[in-house]
Amino acid sequence: MDRGTVRHFTCDRRSLIGDHMRTRRCIVPLVSALLVLGGGVVAEGVASAAPTLVGATHYKNCKALNAKYRHGVGKPGAKDHTSSGHPVTNFKRSSALYAANKSLDRDKDGIACEKR
Repeated sequence: MDRGTVRHFTCDRRSLIGDHMRTRRCIVPLVSALLVLGGGVVAEGVASAAPTLVGATHYKNCKALNAKYRHGVGKPGAKDHTSSGHPVTNFKRSSALYAANKSLDRDKDGIACEKR
């Protein structure tokens, strides 16, 4: 093969086993495409590989969250664990919002900052 010829590789299972350079030629474009198509967010020239939850706001504490969502936020189908016998049932149900504020769920029942 002379220098002017471009060699094309197919990325199948056989090409990923054995030859290190061929494996690298298959993996690098795949990872790059995934990052460009949605794995990272670029803001003001700084790249972040952390996924963002569209429309979900992270609140600093329960006071801030309860100012907007009075009875807390939880996953759909979550049930409040309570010893009083009166579970909170009127919380905001949103998987994305709960995921963004999961750290505020102290009793790990699927509802963050539940309040009657």
